Amino acid sequence: MQEAQAFPRLVDGEWRAASSDAATIAVHDPAEVATIVGTVPSMTAAEVSELYAAAEAGARRWRATSLLTRGEIMATAADNLRADASRIAADLVAENGKTAAEAAGEVGKAADFLDYYAGMARLPYGTLLADARPKTTVEARREPLGVVCLVTPWNDPLLTPARKLAPALLAGNAIILKPASETPIVSVHLARALDDAGLPAGVLGLAIGRIGEIEEALFDDERLAAVSFTGSTAVGRTLQRRLAGRNVRVQTEMGGKNASVVLADADLDLAAATIAAASFAQAGQRCTATSRVVAEAPIAEELTAKLVAAAKAARLGPGADPATTMGPLVSRRHQSEVLGHVGRAREQGATIAAGGDAPDGPLAGGCFVAPTVVTEITTEMDIWREEVFGPVVAITVVDDFEEAVAAANDSAYGLSAAVFTSSLESAHAFADRAEAGQVSVNLPTSGWDVHHPFGGFGDSGSPFKEQGTEALNFYTRVKTVAIRTGA
Repeated sequence: MQEAQAFPRLVDGEWRAASSDAATIAVHDPAEVATIVGTVPSMTAAEVSELYAAAEAGARRWRATSLLTRGEIMATAADNLRADASRIAADLVAENGKTAAEAAGEVGKAADFLDYYAGMARLPYGTLLADARPKTTVEARREPLGVVCLVTPWNDPLLTPARKLAPALLAGNAIILKPASETPIVSVHLARALDDAGLPAGVLGLAIGRIGEIEEALFDDERLAAVSFTGSTAVGRTLQRRLAGRNVRVQTEMGGKNASVVLADADLDLAAATIAAASFAQAGQRCTATSRVVAEAPIAEELTAKLVAAAKAARLGPGADPATTMGPLVSRRHQSEVLGHVGRAREQGATIAAGGDAPDGPLAGGCFVAPTVVTEITTEMDIWREEVFGPVVAITVVDDFEEAVAAANDSAYGLSAAVFTSSLESAHAFADRAEAGQVSVNLPTSGWDVHHPFGGFGDSGSPFKEQGTEALNFYTRVKTVAIRTGA
């Protein structure tokens, strides 16, 4: 067996290996958990503090760098990602379990984020304001915050860091990136692309390590100006409480329990195919995945049959296999959690119409869960309310549009929602009344582009949106300047 590659960390513009053989994290292949695909350093609290010292100096250096130069570096980094896309995608498949097509798409999207914000370097910034005083000019400037910490999840381990990092860099901030311990390898590739593009020392540092060992150093440092977090609602709320009372800006993109409503006048073939893709792609491990389906009674049986057929048609396997249409879940622990949700649904009286188990045989060594369709549920069941974050979709039946809207909104979460209908009136009515940050009509709950503002309501997020021009609001502060030019 080929020895697993050891990946370094980036500190103050230097690439450093782990400080000792013991200070490493082994990264496992979720398609065959016995295989170690790489190792990364497991940093200490003191090493994280060193990152902050470097970032403090890097923030001053980067703020003094012109917007055009920042944009040039980011555009070059995007080119670097694309030039190395095959290797990066292969490592993404190996550590996360995505299919090769999903991984290639993620590399391309990460580069798109860098390109999009690089292009914004040439747009106007700041505003001139009228003033009643004579010979006085007033302007509102946007300035960087300073040092920001980005905490990113294992499900999109390249795309999510790029989504946060690109606007933060354009705004002039220094960044400490904390990737998930399950999938840290591709964050090294992202940092390498930026470092090779000429990013100054200290502007980006990688805080790779076990969060329990570096949490205090990461979040309690007085140099910290902002935290952008993507992950579970439970962890996000804990982070909000930890940072409360301090002058630290917090952005949280958290869980989802996204509903797709299918009305009786919908194109059922389109609805079923779209919902299946939104539910089972990436093994359902997306915050925007469809996990609830609300079907009007006249078409509920036919829609259910189509979703069951789609679930059974999925081809499970390692992501590197071209025949695979759905890869494994990220870890044994997560596999157990998802199967636990399905088991509780069964105990509470639901019917498992498809899937609901882990395959045996050649796939038993991986973290696979068969695509699952749950029927005969009530809205009081846990499967209707709790985020599963796996390839599991629950179906409930309603009598009319009013009940459908109420069911879709019957959640503490509010990330994404969709409606399938041929009625323009119903489409607009649903868009108006859906309590979700993203609403789709005859489209999946997932799949938002880099320039679309993104973020949820309720337990799904915080007031600050990601993506598009909205993202810059989180990473900047506004200074108003008045200048008198004469007597």
